[in-house]
Amino acid sequence: MTTHRSRTSACLATLLVTLSAALAAGCRAAPPSDRIRVSGQVDATEVQVASTVAGRLIERKVSEGTHVDKGAVVAVLDTADTELALNRARADVAQAEAQLRLLQAGARPEDVRQSEAQLGAARADVPPAEAELASAELDVQRFEQLLAANSGSRKQRDDAVARRDVARERVQAARERIRVAEQGLARVRAGARREEVDAARARVDAAAAQVATLQKSLSDATIVAPVSGVVTTTVADEGELIQPRAPILVITDLDHPWANVYVDEPYVPRLRVGDTVTVFTDAGGPGVPGRISYISERAEFTPRNVQTAEDRSKLVYRIKVALDNANGTFKSGMPVEAEIVFAR
Repeated sequence: MTTHRSRTSACLATLLVTLSAALAAGCRAAPPSDRIRVSGQVDATEVQVASTVAGRLIERKVSEGTHVDKGAVVAVLDTADTELALNRARADVAQAEAQLRLLQAGARPEDVRQSEAQLGAARADVPPAEAELASAELDVQRFEQLLAANSGSRKQRDDAVARRDVARERVQAARERIRVAEQGLARVRAGARREEVDAARARVDAAAAQVATLQKSLSDATIVAPVSGVVTTTVADEGELIQPRAPILVITDLDHPWANVYVDEPYVPRLRVGDTVTVFTDAGGPGVPGRISYISERAEFTPRNVQTAEDRSKLVYRIKVALDNANGTFKSGMPVEAEIVFAR
């Protein structure tokens, strides 16, 4: 009796194990359902609007919640210092251009006549200086002879030598003035050298480049919206000193939002870019159609802000769903659910 019961219990246990294994295998092999509902969050492109130049913010034309179009003026910086610098740079350009024109025009007749007069005056100084030197040399000789004959003093001889040395220096200086005047006349007659003209032209170009830089800084002081969207954050207030690349405000493009939803791996092979999904918000009401625009190539853990702790421990794939937001339904960060119906 006992043996029969043991055999019966063993058979039942074997049958239960077999059924459990079959059920488990059947569960693993069961295909996914024809639709799933997954959670996610709305996201949108956020653009930080900053200035490329420094300056004091004198006007911010928008506030949080303002809708702006691409190219609309959103802020203005003070330009007083830039305008003063621009006026100085323009004056530098005018001066450099005038100097270049003078060099390119060559020597004027009056410049030639002036150089010739300077050369004539230098030449006229030489004969008197040479005559003075000759007289001084004779005096030196005479006082040397008197000193040798004990008829003159050493002081007289030394004074004569000093006068001769001074006269000799005057002759050398007069001849040097002739040389300089001759070079000046030759330079005037030849006109400006090519190197001088090139240097003058380079000064014009440098001054013009400075004008262009300041004009751009003046233009950059008027800050425009790089994209259309809604101002979601204002960072700087009027009166603040703005540094280059420091954000002034943030514009969010809510015309083209998307939802990041997370799908379990078994369903991913059945998804295709371009598939239509229906997206629901917590506010209820009919769903809004969306379109899958991206399917991640890598698995990840469900983000912490999605569903329960159990769901967050799963490996999922991120699916990006482009949304139609013509009615302004979706806001950045809004939780949503997406219903995906698989093709049969």
